[in-house]
Amino acid sequence: MKDFELTANIRHEIGTGASRRMRGGNRIPGILYGAKKDAIPLSLDTNEFKKQLEDESFGSRVITLNMESGEESVVLKALQRHPANSRILHVDFQRVSATTQIQLRIPLHFINEDKCIGKKKGGVINYLVPEVEVSCLPKDLPEAISVDMSEVEIGQTLHLSDLIVSENVTLVALSHDMNQGVVTISAQHDSMDEEEKPEEGEKATPGDS
Repeated sequence: MKDFELTANIRHEIGTGASRRMRGGNRIPGILYGAKKDAIPLSLDTNEFKKQLEDESFGSRVITLNMESGEESVVLKALQRHPANSRILHVDFQRVSATTQIQLRIPLHFINEDKCIGKKKGGVINYLVPEVEVSCLPKDLPEAISVDMSEVEIGQTLHLSDLIVSENVTLVALSHDMNQGVVTISAQHDSMDEEEKPEEGEKATPGDS
């Protein structure tokens, strides 16, 4: 399991203008909060952060944040992007404690799609959610949750209750009685819509005028 580290500087200038200047200098403004401590404005190197972000598990792991004041164990809680060009505008980090449960979104990995019974019969796999929120201690955070597609039939939907997770991990939605679907197999639609099909007893004759 990969460990993630980032270097962060405490930022002494705050506000829209200061954040804009920071981004122009290849830095990302951020904030660190949680654990009943004061929030600390941060700045991070854009290239270093983007390189770490390339790893899918970055958003679901505990990150070591190296600061002037020492190390902090954190998780990435929010990432704001520019709506037009996806440029990273701001990041939020939350402090974590080894003895306190945290909630984090974990990616789903759909496996054995090539062996899926429903797909082999001509069905289409419809992915309903790419990730789910879990609650657990930091040491129990899964890197991802695998969803085995091999036995899924046409017309069948896998729900949160079908996911296999450690007994130390709680699926947040399921704990609130929301057993949402995560993936389903639907039948291929005929190329001709139902309303375009000839009625029983009629023939569809080409070139009819």
